[in-house]
Amino acid sequence: MQQPVYFLSHGGGPWPWLDGPFRDGFAWLEASLKALPAQLPARPRAVLVVSGHWEEPGFTVSTAAQPGMVYDYYGFPEHTYHIRYPAPGAPDLAEEVVRLGAAAGIAIGRDPARGFDHGTFSMLQPIWPEADIPVLSLSLRADYDVPAHLALGRALAPLREQGVLIVGSGFSYHNLRQFGAGAAAPSAAFDAWLRHTLLDLAPEARADALLTWDQAPGARACHPREDHLIPLMVAIGAAGADPATCIYSQSDLRGGVTASSYRFGPDTTPSGFDRIGQALAEA
Repeated sequence: MQQPVYFLSHGGGPWPWLDGPFRDGFAWLEASLKALPAQLPARPRAVLVVSGHWEEPGFTVSTAAQPGMVYDYYGFPEHTYHIRYPAPGAPDLAEEVVRLGAAAGIAIGRDPARGFDHGTFSMLQPIWPEADIPVLSLSLRADYDVPAHLALGRALAPLREQGVLIVGSGFSYHNLRQFGAGAAAPSAAFDAWLRHTLLDLAPEARADALLTWDQAPGARACHPREDHLIPLMVAIGAAGADPATCIYSQSDLRGGVTASSYRFGPDTTPSGFDRIGQALAEA
């Protein structure tokens, strides 16, 4: 049974392992992630994560049978540098990823040492805390070339029929120097553009619009580096003609940021974790 595709905002650092205001700020996001398994047609065979926290000169897939951890954050409590997300890897599936890439003329390298970064484990912890579904990671290409990432997603789309859940893990807003009230206007403007592009445009038109994403309102204020947006391009490529649903959105994240997550699949039933949509409906 074909799996949907997701672009998920994954939150900040190791937030699922924290307590207090920082963790509480992601409560709405956490609820949306916990609701994700119920949106799937079946339990995934594996999860393929394209994380905004892994980039290489060329596309690269993790091949470890038991991936380690990559603590790619700083300034958090000591215990967060010892946490584990012990999901198994998927070496056989990694070889299928390499094969599909080659068939499309896309070279994909192998990395037997790459572990789970926080764009992977912090996002997956609320979804599958049991860590019992195989997970493999796929890097971005460091040039952030949009057509190349769209093409990669198209090449990997057959994995969906094999029960593999493809997830682009990033953040629809990612400017670490500007959170809070100063982010309110640009993040709302960019989020509105992204929502229109993904939900209202035909599949070919939405892909075309994403080629010039940096011309959208607030684009560079939200993404001075587009590492957290580029996973969306892989998701869009893998989604094909499937419609999009906004499964999470809020306008008060970290004191004023608007951020969203999207599902691509034939079932467009809203998830109920869309504060913006609720506000529009009530207006």
